[in-house]
Amino acid sequence: MLYVIDRRLNGRNKSAVNRQRFIRRYKEHIRNAVKGMVADRSIKDMIQGGEVKVPAKDISEPGFRYGQGGDWEMVHPGNREFVRGDRIPRPSGGAGGGGREPGSGESTDDFVFTVSRDEFLNIFFEDLELPNLMRTTLAEAQHNKLVRAGYVKDGTPANLSVARTMKTALARRIALSGPIKNELERLGALLAAALREAAPQPRIALLEERIAELQRRLARVRFLDDLDLRYRHRVAQPAPTARAVMFCLMDVSASMDERKKDLAKRFFTLLYLFLTRKYERVELVFIRHTDEAEEVDEDTFFYDQRSGGTVVLSALELMKKVVDERFRLSEWNIYAAQASDGDAFGADAGKSARFLREHLLRAARYFAYIETPEEDSPRKSPLWAEYEELRGSEPNFAMKRVTRPQEIYPVFRDLFAKEKVA
Repeated sequence: MLYVIDRRLNGRNKSAVNRQRFIRRYKEHIRNAVKGMVADRSIKDMIQGGEVKVPAKDISEPGFRYGQGGDWEMVHPGNREFVRGDRIPRPSGGAGGGGREPGSGESTDDFVFTVSRDEFLNIFFEDLELPNLMRTTLAEAQHNKLVRAGYVKDGTPANLSVARTMKTALARRIALSGPIKNELERLGALLAAALREAAPQPRIALLEERIAELQRRLARVRFLDDLDLRYRHRVAQPAPTARAVMFCLMDVSASMDERKKDLAKRFFTLLYLFLTRKYERVELVFIRHTDEAEEVDEDTFFYDQRSGGTVVLSALELMKKVVDERFRLSEWNIYAAQASDGDAFGADAGKSARFLREHLLRAARYFAYIETPEEDSPRKSPLWAEYEELRGSEPNFAMKRVTRPQEIYPVFRDLFAKEKVA
């Protein structure tokens, strides 16, 4: 009989199987609740999981109860008010026992279900996919992993294979002791025959001496010998790795106020979280620009104040330089997100669009441009007008306008929605 034991670790008073079953059954309710969390949370708290409330009426299950008909005799312990023959008035809450007053609305005793970080992200990004997702398989992009390669006679105690060692020891004992045992059986039969036939004493003594010698040889066969030890052998084998680099480009000129930077940060964070679910390794590169571009760390990128004009081309040129120097296209999947309010001086917008088409879009898997104009501004910026010509001809380029924080998630879902299969 085969016994299957589930040894997955569960939390106290929790069941992994029941939890998965509950998520599958009420997935639509949980998905709606997770979408509601997005509007109420800051981007820092978005991946922390949280509590999901499912209305009690939605998880109610059918049950059996006694009907209202028939003759009933009840005994009420501690009765001090009624005697035999008295009638008990109906409850004031209506048929079936008055629990809730009419018009009181939905019950507040909703079922609260705690969603973990991984469950939250799985639901959050469930129907999204990265365009042009690829896993590099070239030799330059491989790392080594240890794989089993049989057994060896030398090794560390931690790699000792007890089962294989005992099998080897058993085989050795059988090989060494088998002929001796066969000879002992043969000499034992001869000794028994000699005793029955009253053979001469010297012959009997010779047989007994020979048997004693074979028994001493059999006792010298060790149960376990150094030659029996077998160790698990592992060798390094090249294995493909999936890794990506995410470029964050942002205009930090005087026209980009804190509201616009906050919108950009929210989008960058969503994209980074999404990439980490698709790739084993994700590098971040922050490039900010005014009239000059520079690579900085995250804190400087979002919080350091700068003043000056806007030259988008400088950021795109610096991105190409970083790609050429540090990220070989055969080894890295390149993604980029650019945030700007669209302002550009003179011919900078046209030059930036041409440079993006000729150099960066050929190297990047996906390039997303997010424009953060003034609220309710219908005017098209110079950069938007130039980039718009790329949208139809370049499949790995996308652009959207965002003016309010609540628009970030819908725009993100629109950019990375799964392609429908015809």
